[in-house]
Amino acid sequence: MSAMARCVPMNAVDSLLVRAAHRRPVPRTPVWFMRQAGRSLPEYRAVRAGIGMLDACARPDLVTEITLQPVRRHGVDAAILFSDIVVPLKAVGVDLDIKPGVGPVLAEPVRTAQDVAAIRPLVAEDIGFIDEAVRLLVGELGGTPLIGFAGAPFTLASYLIEGGPSRDHARTKAMMHGDPALWSTLLDRLAQIALAFLRVQVAAGASAVQLFDSWAGALSAADYRRFVGPHSATVLAGVADLGVPRIHFGVGTGELLDQIGAVGADVVGVDWRVPLDEASRRIGPDRAVQGNLDPALLLADWPVVDREVRRVLAEGRDAPGHIFNLGHGVLPVTDPDMLTRVVELVHTASAR
Repeated sequence: MSAMARCVPMNAVDSLLVRAAHRRPVPRTPVWFMRQAGRSLPEYRAVRAGIGMLDACARPDLVTEITLQPVRRHGVDAAILFSDIVVPLKAVGVDLDIKPGVGPVLAEPVRTAQDVAAIRPLVAEDIGFIDEAVRLLVGELGGTPLIGFAGAPFTLASYLIEGGPSRDHARTKAMMHGDPALWSTLLDRLAQIALAFLRVQVAAGASAVQLFDSWAGALSAADYRRFVGPHSATVLAGVADLGVPRIHFGVGTGELLDQIGAVGADVVGVDWRVPLDEASRRIGPDRAVQGNLDPALLLADWPVVDREVRRVLAEGRDAPGHIFNLGHGVLPVTDPDMLTRVVELVHTASAR
């Protein structure tokens, strides 16, 4: 599927983010932030007042406005669609809600073969609001690329099996090892849902996609290799024909970086626990890296932030491609002006 067929502005196709993701030369390091459209912005809190998260995600007008807010304020080099990884699950009939301060919570966890069989495939008609929002955004963003995203099968499965967020993922691991056939069936279904969700976004004009495997760091390398990686590979391989960069990110995945790189992404997101030069060595020369300033450091004084941003940039220079980001999402208590200063510093300090 060509960029022209998708009606993506050609300058978005050749943007700094896309060039860096494909390990091509860039005049400066591109920068965006996970959770850049969110609770750290007063304009976000104002527009979301009284509107539930899933309701907001289903309104193209709100999705467009919220996605654009950090681009206007910070001058970041990419927008990321305002949505949530459980939106496609809700769209196929899973009874869940996102509770403030908690996260996704299910009415009934998915733990039996009957539960898994009840999860139907996602079709484009289920998420027409996503298609509309992306098309609106592409028209507004011009040369700024839009990143679409989905949740990876393991992280989605964890929410379904546990019934909500979990610290130890005990029931998830119990199914993984205790009933590997059921586990595989569930992750096969979730991989197809995530893939369909991504393909709708790219067809509507997204210039890149990110697969979030937020909880993959809870796994051993052996478990990731046997039970998880192949299903993430299915998702990433399923968008390979679309020609957009594929970013893969998880938290606490330092011991999995080589495997995460091997499942098929063009860019591997790295949290703050592993320096980017070491992370790139583990991942290999065929992948760019994204990251990895500790988001907590944005609460420090500017001299600390300045020093740490320059350190991350220096470590990223040894990678074949680098997209500056945080090692996880923006914390709600972050001063938005600090994010703006970081963007300016990345732009000036990385110019070459």
